Amino acid sequence: MMAITAAAALSSIGGFAFSAICGAVLFHLAIDPIQAVEIMMLCSVANQTAMVWALRQVIDWCGLAVFLIGGAFGLPLGIWLLLHADRGLYTHALGAFLLLYGAYMLLRRPLVMRWHHPALDIGIGIVGGITGGAVGFPGAFVTIWCSMKGWDKDRQRALFQPFILIMQVAALLTLSLVHGTHSGHGVDLGDLLCVPGSLLGTAAGLLCYRALSDVHFARAINLLLIISGASYLL
Repeated sequence: MMAITAAAALSSIGGFAFSAICGAVLFHLAIDPIQAVEIMMLCSVANQTAMVWALRQVIDWCGLAVFLIGGAFGLPLGIWLLLHADRGLYTHALGAFLLLYGAYMLLRRPLVMRWHHPALDIGIGIVGGITGGAVGFPGAFVTIWCSMKGWDKDRQRALFQPFILIMQVAALLTLSLVHGTHSGHGVDLGDLLCVPGSLLGTAAGLLCYRALSDVHFARAINLLLIISGASYLL
């Protein structure tokens, strides 16, 4: 519960990375790794719901739909990786990338892409679906991509926040169905006891977020990427 509350507080400042931060602890406890992903998804869905509700009036639903199309294609592959592949192989590769990228971006001026195309958004959505199913972390690459568009902090979160929420709900339902079919049970209702601590941390993180400027928000994003990358290398 302490790990979940702390992870929720830190991740809510930037709007993502709850699963990466929380997973750094949960994956080292003596619990089933699939159950750990289910716990992180449940708590993250609760966190994201609260944050999306706060941003509901500025969400770009048309732009979001493009990313979700890609996410729908990537999610089944991510679930397959979680259930059948060696977790250490892909989590270490993801961790190294996020760590190096976040550190690099802290040392240079923000990178802004002047050319945009829906195909690129779909591609990023596919990657988000894969990481969402495999490690319960759909927001990493979508967050990076939104930061490259030169948007202010509210517009960035108004896109990647609902993307994370919708992909995690889809991943949780799919995982519950598939895991329940193979093991005889779905998500443990006892995991819901972790949600209150997660929401408490989210409330604290949102207070910090409101005090950030766009520049400070960009730095917070990069710091969260570094923390996320390090958590997957532990």
